[in-house]
Amino acid sequence: MSDSALVLEDVRIMREGAPLIALDHRIDPGEILTVMGESGVGKSTLLSFIAGFLPPAFTAEGTVWLAGRDITALPAPARHVGLLFQDDLLFPHMSVAENLMFAVPQDVTRAERRERACKALADVSLDGLGPRDPASLSGGQRARVALMRVLLSEPGALLLDEPFSKLDAGLRDQIRALVFAKARERNLPVLLVTHDIRDAEAAGGAIVTLHSAQAPRPD
Repeated sequence: MSDSALVLEDVRIMREGAPLIALDHRIDPGEILTVMGESGVGKSTLLSFIAGFLPPAFTAEGTVWLAGRDITALPAPARHVGLLFQDDLLFPHMSVAENLMFAVPQDVTRAERRERACKALADVSLDGLGPRDPASLSGGQRARVALMRVLLSEPGALLLDEPFSKLDAGLRDQIRALVFAKARERNLPVLLVTHDIRDAEAAGGAIVTLHSAQAPRPD
């Protein structure tokens, strides 16, 4: 078992004092845990807690460990957790390359950040698109840029908040495969939340289903 795991130890999340989520699970590097459930059962709330921005309407107990470090009380930027959302959230006032450069750790020189951005685009077959306005890209291209922006931040774990749900069926299969492949290449522990069983099947790994106002039951 690797020390680079993401571990949720006795995590309990409450909404206005009422139990919402109960989860105890270890995700080793290269593994994907899928948490399923309909809208409103707390899937995104779980990711918010792990990433460090739990909304004030919720309270939580338990410990989040990443790479052997207790990150539960750390501010979000110090947790080194990457989060990929349903929307790509690319900055409209920046070029594609500038979006990617923004994610690279700031102790890296600007020239090195630009070089990493160019390599990231080449890695997902988007060579030469650095100067483009994000709004000029197709949905699939934007999804690729969003993925590489998260990975360029050098996260220790990757959280996926239904990132395939707004893509059409053919593109969804393609981007899903790309995201899982790139996460495994980097040996990241991955937590995916979704309501789509096809996401879970493609991810492989363990599945936990959340039920409204109940603790999760392993599938």
